[in-house]
Amino acid sequence: MTELAIQVRGLRVRAGKKTILGPVQLDVLRGEHLLMVGPSGCGKTTLLRAIAGFGNISEGTISMFGKPVQDGTKQVVAPQHRGVGLLFQGGALWPHMTVAKTLRFVLKRAGVGYGERKRRVGELLDLVDLAGFEKRRVPGLSGGEAQRVALARALAQNPRILLLDEPLGPLDKDLRRGLLVKLGELQANLGLTVLHVTHDPDEAASIATRTIRLAHGRIADSGSLQPSAEAPLETPFTPEVPEDGPDDDPNFDSGETLPVDPAGGPLA
Repeated sequence: MTELAIQVRGLRVRAGKKTILGPVQLDVLRGEHLLMVGPSGCGKTTLLRAIAGFGNISEGTISMFGKPVQDGTKQVVAPQHRGVGLLFQGGALWPHMTVAKTLRFVLKRAGVGYGERKRRVGELLDLVDLAGFEKRRVPGLSGGEAQRVALARALAQNPRILLLDEPLGPLDKDLRRGLLVKLGELQANLGLTVLHVTHDPDEAASIATRTIRLAHGRIADSGSLQPSAEAPLETPFTPEVPEDGPDDDPNFDSGETLPVDPAGGPLA
């Protein structure tokens, strides 16, 4: 029997007295690439964030690989320990950092030693076909390059689950196709389980195994669906900007607290 990577039971998220998500029941098999579609405001991003450990969950349970991570309002496992990587629309990279510093910052927060950080940066950039980009600054990257850096950051802590929230939205058609191919390769090579929010399921169908459609905060149906036009996702992504410091100095410590982002990037 195929192992369940994610199991959601009776999940509800409320804002005041209004239920904005749920009840949701969802099983995601290990190694699946699940597309989530639906109109703007239907709860796609809310569901992703609940699985990642963000947001105010009102009731229900979430398990990952057979172990509970959420029980009602109680976080059994903190977001940064769930083995989840996040990739959002636009990447949300810090504009004042180089590519290498962006990745080293994440690795340092995960407790990776100085020498190992340098090695891992090169390894991550090789994974996303950006070898040699260490000294490039974020504002000088193209849209496709920036999303690949954001993908490398999401993979920095070796996640078992990758959550994608409209990662192709800001890219043109050719760049979207290239990043989709890379996502498919990485999923196969790294054994990732992927949940992928998109407004264009037809575009991502080549690498997906299943599609679910959300409506009014609930899963309406699943299977192979026709693409539907919709507006960009309703939830803006506001990064927390870290203090810039000499990360190349192994003795440097900014004294900041660990941001609760399993991808290691700006706090959602």
